[in-house]
Amino acid sequence: MLDRGSGASRADPMSGSERIDGFYRAVRAVARFWLWFFFKAVTVRHPERVPRDGPVLLCINHPNNFIDSLVVGAAVRRKVHYLATAALFRNPLIARFLLTAGAIPVYRKQDDPDKMDKNADAFAACAAAFEGGALVAIYPEGTTHAEARVQRIKTGAARIALAWEAAHSRTLTLLPVGLTFEARKSFRARVLVSFGPPLPLHAYVDAYRDDPAKAVDALTRHVQDAMEAEVVNVERIDDARLLQSIEGLYRDVLARAVMEARGVGPREVDLVRLSRSIVEAIGWFKAREPERVEAIWQRIRIYRALLAEYHLRDETVRARLERLPTRQRIVYSWDAVVGLPFFVYGAAVNLLPYLLPRWLARRMARKETDYATVRLLASTIAFPVFYGVEIWLVFRAAGGLAAALFALSLPLSGLVAYRYLAGAGRFRSRLRFALLTATHGAAARRLVAEREAIVAELERAKTEWLAATKGSSF
Repeated sequence: MLDRGSGASRADPMSGSERIDGFYRAVRAVARFWLWFFFKAVTVRHPERVPRDGPVLLCINHPNNFIDSLVVGAAVRRKVHYLATAALFRNPLIARFLLTAGAIPVYRKQDDPDKMDKNADAFAACAAAFEGGALVAIYPEGTTHAEARVQRIKTGAARIALAWEAAHSRTLTLLPVGLTFEARKSFRARVLVSFGPPLPLHAYVDAYRDDPAKAVDALTRHVQDAMEAEVVNVERIDDARLLQSIEGLYRDVLARAVMEARGVGPREVDLVRLSRSIVEAIGWFKAREPERVEAIWQRIRIYRALLAEYHLRDETVRARLERLPTRQRIVYSWDAVVGLPFFVYGAAVNLLPYLLPRWLARRMARKETDYATVRLLASTIAFPVFYGVEIWLVFRAAGGLAAALFALSLPLSGLVAYRYLAGAGRFRSRLRFALLTATHGAAARRLVAEREAIVAELERAKTEWLAATKGSSF
């Protein structure tokens, strides 16, 4: 992931870009492996917008702590110099690693109010990195957070960019970057890394020379807007909850409509764009028909309460409305029977290294954005240790060949077991629904009717919104 080497920048005179050293390559290779293991998919949108050489400043939102740096570093082919809070450098061992990886310490007021003067060193380090054609990354929000929006960003990115641009016209590329996590705390979730178009720094230079503070404020607002354009930005917490609920109930319907209308596959559907469209529609209706929005929200909450009461999943009710063909149900049942021995084996050899990091994350994470970081870091220790012990035991019992075959089976069997377990959870929910239908038919019918009514109302709202906005599209 990370592409750092030493603290000093080394320019490649042939390319105008910093070389990637062996240490950084090794760190990035390890990070990429664990990202592949931890996430179902890391999708990168518009990576071509990152120049192959020359100074670059990435402005990134910060929803998931240390994971954010791993994801961006894995997505960028160049070495990334992250501006990191100086609090991380207090431990000598961690400080040595970060500096070797190319990180630049930044002193935040809440951490070191008496050391703010040292940020001049951070600005100088950025300038030195740019001199060597390096790529620097900053989190302008200043802290990690779990809100579904870009928080008010600080002025540091604009000050760094304009100070350089004023002295080196049209050499620095400033790119907004949006990180969107499908489920921040879930194992095998999806991540989107979206690189926005470069910002026109030269348009602010004359104003910067006349009035630096005014120009910095103007560019900061531009960076804020550009970062928000790369993520699903929701201003209010209640709107974020409504968005999450509508996505769970309705985004698949919208995705299928897009696939049918455009003749594309599931991977070509822009789910972030769909989510943004839902946010825009919520805002449009709240401004014109707030009581209608409240009525939908109330109905969704009633439906979710019913699901909780009967220990069911929404996808189970949806499956009842969209019954699979008999042949497909037979195939799923066959897969479940045949896959059971593989699940038992995979669970037996992977259970402890899977559960221990999750337990540690629940105990040690001080806030939601720490959970995935603690779990991932714990996994990088737990899996090798447990795997090593298990391989050694097999080697002692059955010899080298058996140990080698066993070692190859460990990660693959773990993924198979996890997929089987997820399928088993869906199967249990279907069994509960079947039992509910047999014993409390009225309750089962009400659940189906509530979901149908909600989706029908969302369909009407979509049609009205698209007609009224003339050209807006999912």
